[in-house]
Amino acid sequence: MTHSISYIGLGSNMGNRIDYLQKACEQMNQLPNVNIITCSSIYETAPYGPVKQADFLNMVAKIETSLSAVGLLHQLQQIELSLDRKREVHWGPRTIDLDILLYNQENIEMEDLIVPHPEMSKRLFVLVPLLDLNPNLTIPKIDRNVSELYNERKEDEGVRLWKRNNGEGEFGLFEN
Repeated sequence: MTHSISYIGLGSNMGNRIDYLQKACEQMNQLPNVNIITCSSIYETAPYGPVKQADFLNMVAKIETSLSAVGLLHQLQQIELSLDRKREVHWGPRTIDLDILLYNQENIEMEDLIVPHPEMSKRLFVLVPLLDLNPNLTIPKIDRNVSELYNERKEDEGVRLWKRNNGEGEFGLFEN
């Protein structure tokens, strides 16, 4: 059985944000075909897009999976549903958002899944946590690494360290 490496973006800006991130990580790690390898620190970020809403907590998890990209997408959508994710307003507030940022070094274009995530190179709230995990990671399609993309956007504002991954507690982020 072949295993793929995927990077998952997590975000929450409703209710107990840290609790939603923790529950999403726990549920991902409990999937029989998914193992969280490591997580970035958690960042508080200004909302992206035109909708007025609360700040997000964002992070990225590096996972190993034997699921296909579509299979992974379906599992992540089930986790979102279990955590009361509602898709009422585009770019609106959410209890949890789980995005497949990268799946191996594949370029995937389907109706409900585009990988690499089409907006990731423009979003500091994705680049900063990815920088924690692998600054030299090359983003397929644009063939540039995370460090280069970050350096182009580092003057942008709105991303603040909220909790550093110190390797203690669950996933190095959540107290036991």
